[in-house]
Amino acid sequence: MSAGWFRRRFLPGGPLPAPRPPRPRASPVPYRRPRFLRGSVSCPGTTDTPRRPEARPVRCPARGRELPWNAGYAEIINAEKSEFNEDQAACGKLCIRRCETEEDQEWVTLCPEEFLTGHYWALFDGHGGPAAAILAANTLHSCLRRQLEAIAEGLVATQPPMHLSGHCVCPSDPQFVEEKGIRTEDLVIGALESAFQECDEMIGRELEASGQVGGCTALVAVSLQGKLYVANAGDSRAILVQRDEVRPLSSEFTPETERQRIQQLAFVYPELLAGEFTRLEFPRRLKGDDLGQKVLFRDHHMSGWSYKCVEKSDLKYPLIHGQGRQARLLGTLAVSRGLGDHQLRVLDTNIQLKPFLLSVPQVTVLDLDQLELQEEDVIVMATDGLWDVLSNEQVARIVQSFLPGNREDPHRFSELARMLIHSTQGKDNSLTAEGQVSYDDISVFVIPLNSQGQRNSRH
Repeated sequence: MSAGWFRRRFLPGGPLPAPRPPRPRASPVPYRRPRFLRGSVSCPGTTDTPRRPEARPVRCPARGRELPWNAGYAEIINAEKSEFNEDQAACGKLCIRRCETEEDQEWVTLCPEEFLTGHYWALFDGHGGPAAAILAANTLHSCLRRQLEAIAEGLVATQPPMHLSGHCVCPSDPQFVEEKGIRTEDLVIGALESAFQECDEMIGRELEASGQVGGCTALVAVSLQGKLYVANAGDSRAILVQRDEVRPLSSEFTPETERQRIQQLAFVYPELLAGEFTRLEFPRRLKGDDLGQKVLFRDHHMSGWSYKCVEKSDLKYPLIHGQGRQARLLGTLAVSRGLGDHQLRVLDTNIQLKPFLLSVPQVTVLDLDQLELQEEDVIVMATDGLWDVLSNEQVARIVQSFLPGNREDPHRFSELARMLIHSTQGKDNSLTAEGQVSYDDISVFVIPLNSQGQRNSRH
C-alpha cells in the first residue's frame, strides 16, 4: 500500500474508514447495529466505499460469492459456518498531536522534529455476533490516538520526564526515572494498554444500550518512532518472517494458557463460581466412581501436579475444561482476553464470564532500526482460523517461496495474503497436515517491513 494513498484516505487525526457492516441473520437476538454506527458506515455499491486502488475482490471458495477487499495488504474470507463475517479489520496512518494547554481543545501541530506519525493495523475476531468487532474496528484507533496525544511531550523527550508539564519537584527526578528503567517505548506500551481498556468500556456501554451481546479478540500492530509494537488480546497471532528466520511476535491467550490467573481469581473470589463449578483442574471430568480415590489435580499455585482424595465438591463442572483449542472457560468461551462480552453468562445461569476476562493486551516491541531489513521481510498477522491448520513454519515457507519470485508484481503482498488463506481451504498442493481445512472466518494482513524502515529513516 502506498503511503500516498494513506494520506488521501486518512486525514491526520481523522477517523479511519469504517468496515462494511455485515448482513444480519435471523437469530434469537436479532442483530442491530449499535447506535453510534447507524448511518455512519459506507454500504456496498456507494461511491464512498473505501477501496484500495489496485484492490481486487477474492471469491470465497466456501460460498462462491465475491467478498470486498479490506483495507491494507489483506484478504478476508467468510467461511461456510456463518452468514455474516465476524472478522473485522482496520488500518491507517496515525498522526500524533498535542494540546497547548489542558483547557485548549484545539489541536496544534508540533514543530517538525516533534511531529509524530505512525501506522496502525488491527484485526478483530468476533464471537457471539459481529457487533463488538465492528465497534472495535471503528474506535480502537481513536482511543489509541487520544492516549498517545496525551503523552506526546513524553514521547519526543530524550528521557520520559517525571512530570509531563516539565515542572521539577525534586532535582533527582531524572535519576529516579532512569533507575526504574522507564523508556519511551514504555509510554507507548502504556498507551496501547489504556486504549484497549478504554475501547472495552465503550463497547460495554454501546452494546448494553443497543441490547446487543458479543465480544472479539484484538490484534494490533503499530509502527512508531522506528519500533513496531504488537499488542494482542486473544488467540490471533503475528509473526515476523525474514529470509531465513521466523519469529513469533505474540502469544495466544486461552483458558489453558492463563489457567493459573483464572484459578487464582476463583480462589480469591469463590462467589464468582456461584457454587456451580470447581476451580481445580483434573486430567478429565470426574465421575461418581472417583469419590474417595486419590487422583491427579492442580490448583492456582501449582505449575506441576499432585494427588488429592476426591470429595463431592470435586464432581462439579471444572472452571476450565478441555485440552488445547477445545479448552473452554466455564464451558463457554475459548479465549481468556479480548474486548466486550460484558453481558455473557453461562447457559441457563446468572454466572458472568467478564470477571475472568482481561481486555489488557500483551505488547511485544520490535526495534526495526536494529534489523537488517530485506525486501522480502514481512509481518504476517492473522486470526486463529489460519493458525488452526498452518504452523508458523508452514506460513514462513509459503512467504519465503512466493516473494522472491514476484518482486515485480505490485500486488504481491495482497496476493500472498490470498495464497495463505487458500492454503487453509484444502486445495491442491496445500501445506496443511492431512488435508486439514479451516471452517473459521480468516483474516490476514501481510505488512512489508522494508517500507516501514525506509519511512523511519526519512523521519
